[in-house]
Amino acid sequence: QVQLVESGGGWVQAGGSLRLSCAASGRTFSNYGMAWFRQAPGKEREFVAAISWNGGDTNYRGSVKGRFTISRDNAKNTVYLQMNSLKPEDTAVYYCAVSRSSTWSYTRANYNYWGQGTQVTVSS
Repeated sequence: QVQLVESGGGWVQAGGSLRLSCAASGRTFSNYGMAWFRQAPGKEREFVAAISWNGGDTNYRGSVKGRFTISRDNAKNTVYLQMNSLKPEDTAVYYCAVSRSSTWSYTRANYNYWGQGTQVTVSS
């Protein structure tokens, strides 16, 4: 059974940092793109960052560029999201997802495996 488990969320003051991890089990995802999405209360789930199968290509939503860094360790079947200079507007549940292909996409429909999410709360 495929499972994605996120961890590393929590509460932090504005300007602080958190590192999210997403560990995959049940199959190897080294050939697939992976991404982080987030969903704030009352809002739709939105793309945050993505990485291609070998880490050679990454992409970020504009509001997190320069603050967030996505990376992956295929030997550990794990993807990470380093979040620095956090802002209150970054508050959301963060989800990792596995792409249907080796590349990444902005579109949720192009991801077929999802984690259960981890809460990130940034206070002002």
